[in-house]
Amino acid sequence: MKENNFQSLEIKSKKKKTFYRWILFLILGIFALYYITPLYVMIVTSFKSMEEIRQGNLLYLPQTLNFESWKVAWHGQGFSAGDVYLKTYFWNSVKLVVPAVIISTLLGAINGYALTKWRFKGDSWIFLLFLFGTFIPYQAILLPMSRTLGAMGISNSIGGLILVHVVYGLCFTTLFCRNYYISISDEIVKAARIDGAGFFKIFFKIMLPISTPILVVTVIWQFTMIWNDFLFGATFTFGEEAPVQVALNNMVLTSTSVKRYNVDMAAAIIAGFPTLIVYILAGKYFIRGLTAGSVKG
Repeated sequence: MKENNFQSLEIKSKKKKTFYRWILFLILGIFALYYITPLYVMIVTSFKSMEEIRQGNLLYLPQTLNFESWKVAWHGQGFSAGDVYLKTYFWNSVKLVVPAVIISTLLGAINGYALTKWRFKGDSWIFLLFLFGTFIPYQAILLPMSRTLGAMGISNSIGGLILVHVVYGLCFTTLFCRNYYISISDEIVKAARIDGAGFFKIFFKIMLPISTPILVVTVIWQFTMIWNDFLFGATFTFGEEAPVQVALNNMVLTSTSVKRYNVDMAAAIIAGFPTLIVYILAGKYFIRGLTAGSVKG
């Protein structure tokens, strides 16, 4: 009798868990649909002609695939005055993001390594300064950084914009790497120092090869922040030196006669495509890398 009651209770518990699981899947599916719908509208609109956009529903699939809007968004319309397109500015962002990500990630890793494995007097205060830097808003550094770039003679240049993003992102990369390195045993570094290895030899031969999880985090973070940045690009550059987000804004705001929603949607997809690819390919490593160094520190 008791066994039958236990089995019935177990069956009811399993049914209840299954029911709650399906409810959870339904809620997650609704939220996923809510977030995916704008992307779907952007994609289908970019392949429609303007006549089809005016006549049909936004959610309808295009009757025929129209790639003209993508060509206009990338190459422009061909006239010289007021022709806004993404090609030049897209490659500006590539030339900006690659060195800025590499430099800021490498410097952040060196800082985190020095603050945890080569302790010195006042290192805690220096780390607090880096931590404070993560709370400084973008707007607070616009004027001093503008004066600095002007004094160095690199204003309105990709090199100047690289310097801005490296300086601003260094606090974040240092914080990430410091919290990761503090969870690694100090005995590894001590043994290497006994064997005669110096600061940089230990870093490049021992610490850097085991830093893959946190390096992925810093690369994704910096890539996303730099590629999607508009404020620094609009403030410190103009004309053909501007990054892609500034060009996208100019394209959307510039209208010769009729608002071309298909071109705007195609341009937005082109501008956001790199970050989307990065998150699809390496998104799972982002949370894994963050949690890898979150136990201590």
